[in-house]
Amino acid sequence: MLWYVILVLCAVSLSIQNEADFKVVNISQGPVRGRKDPDGIYVFYNVPYATAPTGDNKFKAPLPPPNWTEPLDAIDKRVICLQANFEMMDLSSRVMQEACLIANVYVPDTEEKDLSVMVHIHGGAFQVGSGETITARSLMKSNKIILVNFNYRLGINGFLCLGTKDIPGNAGMKDMVALLRWVNANIASFGGNPNDVTLVGYSAGAAAADLLILSKSAKGLFQKVILESGSSLAEFAVQSDPLENAKMHAKTLNFTNVDDVYALEKFYKTLPHSILTQDAFSDRKDSTFMFSPCVERDAQSGDEVFLHDTPRNILKKGELTKVPMLNGFANMEGLFRISKFDSWSIDMNRKFSDFLPADLTFDSDEQKELVANQIKDFYFHGKPVGPGNVLEYVDYFTDVLFATPALRSLHLNLEAGNTDLYLYEFSFVDNDTSLVPHTTVRGAGHCAQTQIIFDWDSSLYPDEKIPSPEHEKLQKIMREMWGNFIISGKPVPDGSSLPPWPAMSLSSSSYMSLGETVELRTGLLADRATFWKNIYEKYYREPVPPKP
Repeated sequence: MLWYVILVLCAVSLSIQNEADFKVVNISQGPVRGRKDPDGIYVFYNVPYATAPTGDNKFKAPLPPPNWTEPLDAIDKRVICLQANFEMMDLSSRVMQEACLIANVYVPDTEEKDLSVMVHIHGGAFQVGSGETITARSLMKSNKIILVNFNYRLGINGFLCLGTKDIPGNAGMKDMVALLRWVNANIASFGGNPNDVTLVGYSAGAAAADLLILSKSAKGLFQKVILESGSSLAEFAVQSDPLENAKMHAKTLNFTNVDDVYALEKFYKTLPHSILTQDAFSDRKDSTFMFSPCVERDAQSGDEVFLHDTPRNILKKGELTKVPMLNGFANMEGLFRISKFDSWSIDMNRKFSDFLPADLTFDSDEQKELVANQIKDFYFHGKPVGPGNVLEYVDYFTDVLFATPALRSLHLNLEAGNTDLYLYEFSFVDNDTSLVPHTTVRGAGHCAQTQIIFDWDSSLYPDEKIPSPEHEKLQKIMREMWGNFIISGKPVPDGSSLPPWPAMSLSSSSYMSLGETVELRTGLLADRATFWKNIYEKYYREPVPPKP
């Protein structure tokens, strides 16, 4: 009898414990059941925030999400959107499918309400990636922040832009707007404050967040932004000529009737997904990835436009959403292209003009070659590109892809009256960081700051190293700064023990240096930023929408 009583008590105890490991939340579509993970955070995986259209409509804006009556068991199904295989990621454990517009919501174990909300936009050149790549469990330990990450359509599926009714463009960006509207409607049910949303993005995710600032369709859906190594003025952020890109790629697939836009539209509609996703466009010399956001034509049959004008024009007109912004990059972002050095250094010496960003335009080939030589001399000082100046090669791609577009964007934000802007440069390296080839120098590569702040999925990136004490010290400081900004709009609020970090202004170019020491400095990349500012004032090619 005693053993029976003990057995019943154990079963009751286990039942109570198991019930505590689940949480049911009622959202607009129906009840959702999440689980508590080993970190003590309730996670609601795989919640549909919209429906991806299919068939002839697959390039259109997303449709409303499904509804249900029984609790949706929100488990991780490892769903990702259709994409090309990318050499840096292992997708073997993922389920790649067309029905991929899902969100993951991470909620601290607290009874508090109106928590700050962080919406994280993944990177991947607008070609690859998925929402669960990065989480923020370490930032959530304060019990003050809810995290939402999500998938959006990628590559041709997300960013083919013909300007027709069925392929207007920016499907992937419209997915993001749908996600933000879903957050606005539902996050209070999870304990979040829909009026305290911070967008956070790295690489293409940062460019996307910067574009959301410029889009009328996203106005009022977020209150703060953190950009890590990406900008709306980067050449890869917006297609210079989307219709020409679509024609060019169709020709590589042996389609010749490219000047008939409706024949071109039919061609892309009928392509199987294996063809649409066969290329990640990662090897282009002109700093583009082919299919990315675009400036759209006027609304087709009343459909909503995501980007109505070029980013530079919107910034100059002051039509952006003015919100506090934390913006910066790593000191050697150009290591992104270091794997290409051996072959590209030879090609640069043969024809450097092939490596000019595609958003520059010239009156003649002679002028283009003249400017190309001017840019080459600025970085390589009249010497051939080779092992002796590999650091200058890194600087070139740092500036073209990430650093100087971000600085130009910040300057235009300031001129537009956006005053709560905080700039940083990340330069920390551990002793086990790989040396730059042909040197004894180490540098912080593309999105190195993202890797120190957030938690990466080890199944996708299995080579994560054990951090040093110096790494952990800086990590603690930066996580506090990022957490402060998400909650208060300031990385270093009044009364903090952290080094003071004032906002930028037109008269002060202060920025926070995040390296071996954490200190305020001025004049980040001043000479290089001025050089490119002058180049773009003379030769900028404004992106165009698809022609009627």
